[in-house]
Amino acid sequence: MTEKSTLRPLAITQGDPAGIGPEIVAKAFRDAPELLRGCFAVGDLATLRRAAQCIVRPGQPELPVAQIDAPVQALDMPPRCLPVLPLPGLPGPVPWGQVSAQAGRAAAQCVVWAARAALRGEVAGLVTAPLHKESLHAAGVDYPGHTELLQAEAAAHAGVALADMPVRMMLASDELCTVLVSIHVSLRDALAAVTQGNLLQTLQITHEALSRSLGRAPRIAVAGLNPHAGEGGLFGREEIEVIAPAIAEGLRRGWTVVGPLPPDTVFMRARNAPGHPGEFDAVLSMYHDQGLIPMKYLGVDKGVNVTLGLPLVRTSPDHGTAFDIAGQGVADASSLIEAVRMARRLAL
Repeated sequence: MTEKSTLRPLAITQGDPAGIGPEIVAKAFRDAPELLRGCFAVGDLATLRRAAQCIVRPGQPELPVAQIDAPVQALDMPPRCLPVLPLPGLPGPVPWGQVSAQAGRAAAQCVVWAARAALRGEVAGLVTAPLHKESLHAAGVDYPGHTELLQAEAAAHAGVALADMPVRMMLASDELCTVLVSIHVSLRDALAAVTQGNLLQTLQITHEALSRSLGRAPRIAVAGLNPHAGEGGLFGREEIEVIAPAIAEGLRRGWTVVGPLPPDTVFMRARNAPGHPGEFDAVLSMYHDQGLIPMKYLGVDKGVNVTLGLPLVRTSPDHGTAFDIAGQGVADASSLIEAVRMARRLAL
């Protein structure tokens, strides 16, 4: 474990207070005390105290929840204690499992605060508990999710246009890693986003980000868009006219890129499993569900969402708010714990 003197505070946002975010944050501090040293939650104190209560089981001690006034104070907190930096104006506990503008606004405020703190260098990065997109919309937040909101904050901080702060979503686990060309758009719009420019930009962001984390050039596989990667043009010409030229340009720039490969087999080839080392470090997926279905099939407890292209470290668990089980204390914190582990590694 990194010595305290070299740790930097890591912010964890509470997520939508009506969902499982607050309780998995509490579970992470309880179950992974060494990893969570120097971390703190950003949110409402009463909401996180309610979450800490809902995870208590007979015979188990309660998780202390302590208020801090500055990120650096998290470095002095004892293990198995949840430090909370409360933000002014946040609502107290809201009803579990209900979409509301109040909850969406609170969740967004926590993300904005943590992003700005990271951009100012006050924290090493941020780990975001799940948002609910309907609650965000009800609150009038003009972004469909974390990625777009963080992109806007980073662009504003840098004083550049949104288009000049391109970002991509990467889902990563020990077994598989995929980067998405488009994120939260309709399938029709996602197909339209498969352009040579978008593909080349995604390849560049992926190559640069993974080169830093791996210490070498990554091996990138590019999935086709159509069944069988178009079957030589029989099932669509995007592979020939759009995807292959982007790959050729990536190769010309010296990147290690293979494809387009049939999307129904490329993830099996990339999967790193016992007795089967993956052939690739990442798969470039043409749209959201193409990449996320194989990731989530392997287990949402393993996947971590990483935003590539930002001038800050941001990770998140690979699941949603789970309104149906919120408040029952049964939510699995494994993916959040892995997101903290990934953020620590990226922030070094």
